[in-house]
Amino acid sequence: MLVASVCRRTPPLARVLCQRQQLNSILSSATTTTRASFTTGAPKWRSSIVLLVEKRWLSTTAVRRRLEREEDKQKQSTGTPANSSTPTEPEPETSKPSIRENIYTIPNILTVSRIISCPILGWSILEGNYQVATGLLVYAGLTDLVDGFLARKYNMSSVLGTVLDPAADKMLMTTLVVTLTMQDMLPLPLAVIILGRDVILSLWAFWIRYQTLPYPKTWSRYWDFGLPSAEVKPTTVSKVNTALQLLLMGTTTISPLLPFSIGLGLQGLQWTVATTTIWSGSQYLLGSGGFKVVAKR
Repeated sequence: MLVASVCRRTPPLARVLCQRQQLNSILSSATTTTRASFTTGAPKWRSSIVLLVEKRWLSTTAVRRRLEREEDKQKQSTGTPANSSTPTEPEPETSKPSIRENIYTIPNILTVSRIISCPILGWSILEGNYQVATGLLVYAGLTDLVDGFLARKYNMSSVLGTVLDPAADKMLMTTLVVTLTMQDMLPLPLAVIILGRDVILSLWAFWIRYQTLPYPKTWSRYWDFGLPSAEVKPTTVSKVNTALQLLLMGTTTISPLLPFSIGLGLQGLQWTVATTTIWSGSQYLLGSGGFKVVAKR
């Protein structure tokens, strides 16, 4: 009983070997008993004992052959060689090294400078100094063109740059929307549409970063921008929407400096921007584009 209970608790292949050993022990004990009966027992029991032993031998031999066939099938299914009693363990998979890139490039520095200029731009609009605000808008536009040209011409593009560039545009746009709305130069519903879209897409970007980050997903690795996981792929509608938004904010900012009124043109441009903003936001959230996974998993 002890051997049987041990056999039941062993793995399948070891259980077959255990049962085989158990049958050999039974056969050995039966042979010993028969030999003792032949020497000490009465002659009338010899024929019955011999018959019993022969039946037990035949049954155990059949069971042994069946167990041997099951053992061979078990070895073939587990890929164990015929001369091996235990299956070979699979080799552990080695983790692939993460990608790292140089983030200290001239295009990234120019993009960061646009982000730093946003507070100064907001302060100049709130103070009514539209000359400084217009100069900063021109600087932002030129640096946006230059960093894109350098990244393409001299192969300075980076995954961080694909994230920083739209982030700088959104920060510039947020600064202009908030300050121009506070100055009653932009309708409040349009400001809610623009800012609401940017907030939703920012949360969406954080979620995509977490989903595409290679394991292990730690707090330090999440904020390590030298470990790229996904790059932003703006849609065509999003590019058009960004251009229209910048055009609207730029013309609104310089409108106090013009000697004539452009109120009617600004109103039509505001309706157009509201339409493209909703359209581009729905493309990111409901479509499959907007980003590309670059991390190795």
